[in-house]
Amino acid sequence: MELFPDFPLDSWYDTKQTLHRFEQIVGKVRLHHSPRRNHWWHVPFHLTGNGITSRPMGMVDGNPVFTVDFDFVRHQLVASTLDGGTASFPLQGNSVASFYLRLQSALDSLGVDGGIPLARPFDLPDADRPFSQDHEHATYVPEHATRYWQVLSQVNLVLEEFAAGFSGKTSPVHHFWHTFDIAVTRFSPHPVPQPPEAGQLVREAYSREVVSFGFWFGDDDIPEPCFYSYTAPEPEGLTDQPLRPDGAEWVASGNGHLALLRYADARKAADPRATVLEFLESAYRAGAGLAGWDIATLACPGGVTDPHPGAR
Repeated sequence: MELFPDFPLDSWYDTKQTLHRFEQIVGKVRLHHSPRRNHWWHVPFHLTGNGITSRPMGMVDGNPVFTVDFDFVRHQLVASTLDGGTASFPLQGNSVASFYLRLQSALDSLGVDGGIPLARPFDLPDADRPFSQDHEHATYVPEHATRYWQVLSQVNLVLEEFAAGFSGKTSPVHHFWHTFDIAVTRFSPHPVPQPPEAGQLVREAYSREVVSFGFWFGDDDIPEPCFYSYTAPEPEGLTDQPLRPDGAEWVASGNGHLALLRYADARKAADPRATVLEFLESAYRAGAGLAGWDIATLACPGGVTDPHPGAR
C-alpha cells in the first residue's frame, strides 16, 4: 500500500478520541501489572501484525501470565493467558464505559484481576471522569482504526531503521497511550537532576540527557500529523541549528522547542522514507551536537558495531 497515506486528523477525530481512552484503560492495566523499567519503558504498546499489544504481563503480581491485544483488522479486543485461555469482544459499538466494564469481565473470565487504581483518563480534558461513567466517547469507525494502525506500522519501521544507527542506550520504538504518539529516544549517560516538584513522570522520563524522536497524529494544539524531535535539557542555541529537509522547522512547545516535519510534507516528497530519515538525523545532530555527545563514537552505520564485518 501507499507509504504514508493521507490521514488528516479531522477525518477521524471522534474515533481517535474514543480509541485514545480505550488504550489508556489497557495501558493502565499494563502499568499496574508489569515490572517497572527505567524511563517507563514497561508502559507503552508495541506493534503487531494486526494491531498493538500490551505484551505479556502478570506473574510478579500473582496473576497468571496474560496479554491484552487490540486487533485492528478484525476489530476486536483480545485477552489471552499463557495456558491458551482467550476472551474477546468487538471494539465497535462500545462507549468508554462499556469497554471498561467488558474488559474487566473478560479478564475476570480468565482468572485475572485486572483492577487498576485511578481508573480515569490521564492528562486528558476529562481526567476527573471515571472510565465507568464516560458514555460520551463512543465512536469507532473500523476503517479509521485500520488506517491508524497501518500508519503506525509504517512509521514504526522507519523509526526502527533510524534507531539502528545509534549504538548507545536507546529505548524501544513504542506507542505511548499517554500522548498517543510513537517514539524512540536516545540517551546519554549524563544524569539530569530533576526537582521533586517536577513530578514522578518527568523525573523518571528525563533522568538522563535525551534526544527523542517520534510521530503523532495531531492534537488540539497542532491539528495535523507530524514527525517531531526534541532535546532535553534543551541546549542554548538549538533553534539556530539547521534542519533538513526544507520545510522542517523549530516550533515552540511548552518551555522548549520541537523540531517538526509535517506528515503532509513528508508524504509529498519523492522519497518519503528518506525524507523522514533525513529529518530525524538532522534533529539528532542539532541536539546531540550542542549537548556535547560523541556523535562519531555513538554512530552505528547499518546497525553494525562489528569492527570486521567482512571477516568470517
